[in-house]
Amino acid sequence: MIEINIDVMLAKRKMSVTELAERVGITIANISLLKNGKVRAVRLQTLAAICKALQCQPGDILEYRENGEEMQ
Repeated sequence: MIEINIDVMLAKRKMSVTELAERVGITIANISLLKNGKVRAVRLQTLAAICKALQCQPGDILEYRENGEEMQ
């Protein structure tokens, strides 16, 4: 399972979902769906824009976990 840690990076950067959505050029609703893991796919272009806005690498926001593995 892939966990999406956008909320962690937002907190580290002291950035709101609204500000991230504006910088990336997608809706707040879509950022929220992504942040909450409610999406099945992410376009690489969108992932690149998120990484640019958050000044991070894809591995900072995407994490692979075995099913049932607890978050740390």
